[in-house]
Amino acid sequence: MRKYFITGLLILVPLAITLWVLNLVISTMDQSLLLLPERWRPQAMFGFNIPGFGTILTLMIVFLTGLLTRNFIGKQVVHAWEMLLRRIPIVSSIYSSVKQVSDTLFSSSGNAFRKAVLVQYPREGSWTIAFLTGVPGGDVRNHLVGDYISVYVPTTPNPTSGFFLMVPKADTVELDMTVDEALKYIVSMGVVSPEYVVATGSNLKAIPPQTGT
Repeated sequence: MRKYFITGLLILVPLAITLWVLNLVISTMDQSLLLLPERWRPQAMFGFNIPGFGTILTLMIVFLTGLLTRNFIGKQVVHAWEMLLRRIPIVSSIYSSVKQVSDTLFSSSGNAFRKAVLVQYPREGSWTIAFLTGVPGGDVRNHLVGDYISVYVPTTPNPTSGFFLMVPKADTVELDMTVDEALKYIVSMGVVSPEYVVATGSNLKAIPPQTGT
């Protein structure tokens, strides 16, 4: 009896969580219907709500925004809008910070979260998976001797929180693993393991020996 119950949980729990996340995302995106005049909303036109209609509207807005801002006029409008936001106290600091992060994460030319690496954390001899976010900048570079990289160490099972570290590049090991595979490995607390790949001689040499503390 217990075996069947656990088997049922293993099937239904992931499905329930997936449906819950999808419902949360769709419900949030459906809020874009508030941008429409009330007489144009599904409730007024058809007499009932249509789940997902706002999601389609949101995707269309995002697509059209990207399409319109790719030309010269659109770029000038965006530039003028950003200059206006940067002149508003408080709003300027929030917008600039969020834009820098979004540009780094979503830019096709950026390196943020493009690689998964192994780092020794929280102590020497203990290894965890981290994601490359770039290299140290600003005055920080003046105080770090050698070749350093910036990494994000996510927590388990919630990878949206974690720690930002600057570590010597020589003390990290680049993994032959996609970011998606690494995230699944982290979220599952090591239960969902990526496919095993036999390491080459160069990769084996890249792993420093583990020493006790």
